[in-house]
Amino acid sequence: MSEVNDGAREIRGALSECRRLFWACAFFSVFVNVLMLTGPVFMLQVYDRVLSSRSEATLLALVLVVGFLFLVMGVLDYARSRVLARAGARLQSRLDSRVLRAVLDRSTSPAERSAPSTGPQDLETIQRFCSSSAPFAFFDAPFTPIFLAVLFAFHWLLGLLAVSSGVLLAGIALVGQKRTARLQQELQKKANGSAFFIEQMRSGGETVAGLGMRDAVVARSKQLRIGVLDQTLESSDRLSLFTSTSKTLRLFLQSMMLGLGAWLAIDGEITPGLMIAASILLGRALAPVDQAIGQWPVMQQVVGAYRSLSSLLTATPEAMRRTSLPKPRAVLDARRVVVAPPGARYAIVRNASLRLEPGQAAGIAGPTASGKSTFARALAGVWQPAGGSIRLDGAELEQYGDRLGEHVGYLPQEVILFDATVAENIARLSSEASDEEVVEAAKRAGAHEMILGLPDGYDFRVSSGGAALSGGQRQRIGLARALFGDPAVIVMDEPDSNLDAEGTMALARALEAHKRRGGAAVVVAHRHGAFAQCDTVYIMEEGRPVPAVRDGAGRKPVRTLKQADAPPGTPAGAGPRPPSRTSPDDVRQRRIDAVIQRLRHRTREPALAAPPEGAGQT
Repeated sequence: MSEVNDGAREIRGALSECRRLFWACAFFSVFVNVLMLTGPVFMLQVYDRVLSSRSEATLLALVLVVGFLFLVMGVLDYARSRVLARAGARLQSRLDSRVLRAVLDRSTSPAERSAPSTGPQDLETIQRFCSSSAPFAFFDAPFTPIFLAVLFAFHWLLGLLAVSSGVLLAGIALVGQKRTARLQQELQKKANGSAFFIEQMRSGGETVAGLGMRDAVVARSKQLRIGVLDQTLESSDRLSLFTSTSKTLRLFLQSMMLGLGAWLAIDGEITPGLMIAASILLGRALAPVDQAIGQWPVMQQVVGAYRSLSSLLTATPEAMRRTSLPKPRAVLDARRVVVAPPGARYAIVRNASLRLEPGQAAGIAGPTASGKSTFARALAGVWQPAGGSIRLDGAELEQYGDRLGEHVGYLPQEVILFDATVAENIARLSSEASDEEVVEAAKRAGAHEMILGLPDGYDFRVSSGGAALSGGQRQRIGLARALFGDPAVIVMDEPDSNLDAEGTMALARALEAHKRRGGAAVVVAHRHGAFAQCDTVYIMEEGRPVPAVRDGAGRKPVRTLKQADAPPGTPAGAGPRPPSRTSPDDVRQRRIDAVIQRLRHRTREPALAAPPEGAGQT
């Protein structure tokens, strides 16, 4: 409960900012409920004065007065509805960014991405509740004792019947809430799961069609939907039982109030007008209870949304405001880093150390599931290390706060493009980016000509996920996005997995230019061509990067080995000119493969020596 209260405190704080609107609604509710007495008073006057005096003038005057009072009541009721709608809008506006940031922070966890996220929907549920007529039950409830006091003033038996009726209906409402709350929670959970499964299958439509999974997907979705329907029917049946019981009982009690009033009128203890007025007043006194029962499903949804949103905000505390640091040098220093994926019980990266200076690039290779991508995510600030430290120009990565992305560019293994233009994707959806910055980033990535070849060029609109582009095009645009803003360090995970020979050469040129500008880079890859511009290559062993090359007492950078095979004046990693019938890329790839094979054999030798000073490893 204390954890939930931490998040609930934020919601209550946002609600407190709307307190003036709520007080205004309460102020209007006072007059609305007072004017509710117009009907009973009118009936009292008609029965006791108009019928006995047979005065048409009196009747006309009463009708005019009552019409004006009901008009005022309608205007005030409309006014408080508008006030509540704006209170709900202000609440959503106040928490919208906070909730979205919390959802995005949680989305870095694989476990969170595999479960439906209901944060924005929960906030909208609370907003719709505030904007609906359901809160009127809370504003009208304090006037129920006033109506009961008026009934007691008419006759004590009328007041006693009214109090008994209210207690009976309230008891039915409480029992109904307890009997349906669990069903509503299960229904909401199943509905969210079904919707999430359908969205997953829709996003993976190509996989579903290509593997012939359509029938299986439809069958499973139908099974989930049937479960939701069964839960809906059970919840609806139980709720309808209590609603119908409450409604029937309320009408019966109003009739009993009319009968009791008639009996008292026969005995001469009250007038016939009071008999009619008592029946109407009882309806008004029980209206908040009746309204609460009618809005019970909505209230249960709001309670569930409130708890869920509180848990989300508690699990993702708001980031503290950080002092803005100057643009850092490309000095990346990772020392004894321990990284466990969010939600995992065991660390995948253990005691990993790496140091890069300006103008250096490091490649990280290794078998599948050795921790390469996990280490890359930690270096990019996506995942927080459980131990050790990662510093950029002497400052911990978290000290840069939300501005870390300006200094560390990240190209993930799975490139996701958003529903926006190519230029907007490269600019990271920033509205402040200039066209010159976007084009410059694309040129640095070697993607300028490729983008110009698209329909509408930089203004080509990418569908969500980048489905309209090939894998290589998405990867090159993703590289331009990582280089946008000239970050000090770029971290790339499998940057060449979808690239052809031209794209691989563009990647090498981009890395070389980035190093010349004083930047540093980390390249995680399986294909050896991605290491063409790397000064040192590491292999992940037992959760930490180990230099892959040994030469005598120390380790020689991989790039030095590559240059030894190339004639003077040949760019690093290019190698000598191949025969006329052989592609230069094929020759380069074969030479790189041969180098890596030698590296693999050397890494099997025991007792590797420490790297020399300035080799890029701490």
